Amino acid sequence: MTELGGVVRVTVIQERGFARSLVASAVEGGVLIRPRRGWLAVPSADGMLISAARRGVVLTCRTQAARLGLWLHDDSGKPHVAVGPNAAGRRRVDAQVHWGSPIVPRHPDVLVDPIENVLAYIAECEPFERALATWESALNKSLVTMEALRGYSWKPAARLILERATPFADAGLETYLRARLRWLREPIRVQIWIAGHRVDALIGDRFVVQIDGAHHVGAQRSEDIRHDAELRLMGYHVMRVSYTHVMFDWHIVQDLIMRAVAQGLHRAG
Repeated sequence: MTELGGVVRVTVIQERGFARSLVASAVEGGVLIRPRRGWLAVPSADGMLISAARRGVVLTCRTQAARLGLWLHDDSGKPHVAVGPNAAGRRRVDAQVHWGSPIVPRHPDVLVDPIENVLAYIAECEPFERALATWESALNKSLVTMEALRGYSWKPAARLILERATPFADAGLETYLRARLRWLREPIRVQIWIAGHRVDALIGDRFVVQIDGAHHVGAQRSEDIRHDAELRLMGYHVMRVSYTHVMFDWHIVQDLIMRAVAQGLHRAG
């Protein structure tokens, strides 16, 4: 049971040669539990998987994206689950329920959606730039590739995201910056190497924008200062902004970038 993920259908166990009487004995002795008719679980199994089996749903969208470590705008809200098009009896699940046929067919034994289905629901469920950030996070983690994604029949929202997505953004804030400055029509490259380190974004030829998260303290902060100095000696202009600036004070960031571009700081000397 543990090797199979801790929560599986009874038929799967029986197909592996375990008799019904042995399964019943394990349940009676508390070694296994029955989340729902036809399912078994070890008591120490992932609680979300046990809950999914109990309710007859599949973890998907924001919930499964978080489980995969993908970038999300926030972590609030109800769990997101999917059910099949004929699952009318499960409408009372206390969650955000996604209905309809998935991009990739689901085997009856699965309790989590494959990444393609997760991204398809994200595209419909989240505002564009948030969805784009999650898609780019999946690309950056190599959970999917651009080539593979182009082979599916996406709905319009997902097709637009696929047109704009790149696999290079290391965090959602870099996606936000690129998407929000697209109107400038200046080249914006993210996560490129300059002077032995990655920079978050390079606008044009010479304007570097670095986005500081919570980890930019101590030794990391000292290294950032050293790298900034090296970039300036090489002729780059560097601007640092924080997570708070991008998320809550974007108008300030945009104004500073617009003024820098107006002064030509993005152009090579």
